Amino acid sequence: ILKVAELIDIVFWPCAMDFKTSDVKNMQNKEITVCFINGAIRTDEQEEMAKLLRKKAQLIVSFGSCSQLGGIPGLANFWDRESIFASSYGGKCPSVDNPDGVVPQELSEVPEGELTLPKFHNTVKATDQVIDVDYYLPGCSPAPYLTMRAIKTILSGDLPPKGTVLAPNKALCEVCSRNETKPEKLSLNKINRVSLVEVDPEKCFLAQGIICMGPVTRSGCNGENDGRCIAANMPCRGCYGPPSEVHDVGAKMIAALASIVGLEGEEEMSETHVQKLLDQIVDPAGLFYRFSLAKSYFRRKIMTDSKEEK
Repeated sequence: ILKVAELIDIVFWPCAMDFKTSDVKNMQNKEITVCFINGAIRTDEQEEMAKLLRKKAQLIVSFGSCSQLGGIPGLANFWDRESIFASSYGGKCPSVDNPDGVVPQELSEVPEGELTLPKFHNTVKATDQVIDVDYYLPGCSPAPYLTMRAIKTILSGDLPPKGTVLAPNKALCEVCSRNETKPEKLSLNKINRVSLVEVDPEKCFLAQGIICMGPVTRSGCNGENDGRCIAANMPCRGCYGPPSEVHDVGAKMIAALASIVGLEGEEEMSETHVQKLLDQIVDPAGLFYRFSLAKSYFRRKIMTDSKEEK
């Protein structure tokens, strides 16, 4: 952060400094050279701020998994506002003491006056589903070296094509040192949970029956080395999003798994056998779409026509 501060003037950073929305509104249009926006968009306040920053900034960089893909908050798209409030405030959450089942209101009358809260939308969105985005810096969190490289690239004026993801375009598997231990013909006959088995620190996770998102995830989280999770003896979670040739992370990973459980090969399994194998995957939606549901082909669970889908 200190090295970044030596290169630029920070004019808006609400999580670290006391900036107000009014400060941004008072800026001239395009006064900000570049704005890094992190976080998914869920409320009308967040949407308003994103649109305001788009107006005031010359360049917008979608910073991190949540901004680029919707991130883990995007998994809430399997529910709507009503069901989320019911779960959080309706007595289903043991850590919430709310016997009257009071839910957040956009407007509340109190003796001192009116209290307002942002509108909570049904759908979590990535930044480019709300405003035009120039570049993407992936990761949860983005690697510091990639952040510094992005800033220096922008300051140089030698900009890449609009829409570029500012990270290597290779799948993590391509740079993983464990790739050498993966059998040429990988076959999966059991799926293990990483917390329930002793993991070989040198062997390919998939060869150990542990689902790793490396085949469909962009590299770069740990330089040219193994991914940060791999280096910690944990399978890739997929936070860097897909390489350019992959359009839906979950669908691509499911297709990859289908090929190694024998659905697309000489050693075919019966449908019953395959189903028993796939049933070993706990929370498949949360696993395959952990960071990318909001930008997937599914995007969200379909709601009834009576519900607003914003």
